[in-house]
This record gives sequence, C-alpha cells and structure tokens, in this order.
Amino acid sequence: MGELILIRHGQTEWSLSGRHAGRTDVPLTATGEVTAKALAPRLARHSPVAVFSSPLSRALRTAELAGLIGVRPDPDLMEWDYGGYEGLTAAQIQETRPGWDLWRDGVVPGGPDRPGERLEQVAARADAVLDRIRPLLSDGDVAVVAHGHLARILAVRWLGLDASASRLLGHPHPGTLGFLATEGEQPFIAGWNVP
Repeated sequence: MGELILIRHGQTEWSLSGRHAGRTDVPLTATGEVTAKALAPRLARHSPVAVFSSPLSRALRTAELAGLIGVRPDPDLMEWDYGGYEGLTAAQIQETRPGWDLWRDGVVPGGPDRPGERLEQVAARADAVLDRIRPLLSDGDVAVVAHGHLARILAVRWLGLDASASRLLGHPHPGTLGFLATEGEQPFIAGWNVP
C-alpha cells in the first residue's frame, strides 16, 4: 500500500504575512520557488503513480518545480473559501470578532464570487478527494499539492476523525511534506511538516 504524500505549496506574499489566501491566485515568492525546487530530490525517491493539485497557480507551480509529472488539477483541492475574510489576517478578523477561531466560528460571506464555505463543505471536498485517491494507493504513492487548511482537513479525514479535529494539527509550513499511511488497515500520519 502506498502513502499519500501531502505537499503544501511554496511560500507566497500572503502566506508570509499570514493573510488568508483561499481563492485568490497569489504567486510564489522567490523563496517559495527555491523551496519547491528543494522538494524534488525527496519526491524523486517516491515515484508517485498519480499526482493531483489544486488548480491555483501557487500549487501548480510548486508541483512543476518539485519535478512532479502528469499533474492533474482537481478543484476539490482548492483552499477553503474564506468569503469575507479573504486577504485578512487572523488579527485583523479578531479586531471585529474578538476571540474568533476559524475552526469554531467559520467565515462570513464575501459576495457572489466568494460566498464562503462551512467546515463541513470543505470536509466533503476532502472526502471526495480521498475517495478518488484510495484505490490508486494499491499501485504506489500518490502525491497531492494543496494548501494549509485543506491539508489539515485531508489528514484528519484520512484518520477518520471529524474535520473539527484539524485544529489539533500544526499548520503545515509552505513547501513542506506530510505522509499519510496505513499499517494493517489502521490509518496514521507517518510525517508532518517535513522539509
């Protein structure tokens, strides 16, 4: 049984400043490109049988620089639609909503182009991705290039936990890897935030 390799896209200006970048197509910084290239030797040892990516350019560019071949864009791998919180930092949101927590309180609508998503909606997308990937793991490793919050949700849904348990995982740093595996039939996290 192969492993599911979770790759968080490289650094962007928004990830550097802590801004919520859901659907805004923010490009990689120069540092983000260097970090993505540095993933190539590690990923080459795995030879994934399939590669999926968020269709946003920061994820696709990370996949390209990391040397991944045959990348299939998957809209279910897009980051959480933060609605009215798109582009804001947690501190800015907490100025108007003291004590705000994404996992507990969610987001507010942001208009027709950014209606926002509930945690359950993001979890349903993560479940759909996992349903497509699990059969492929019998042939080897599968790589997924995605975003921070979505990666956390994918990991806890892999474990069979409620999506709200995502708050228990550290936020994956840009340009890092996570490894989701099974032992017998028991899913586990074999690595997290691996540079």
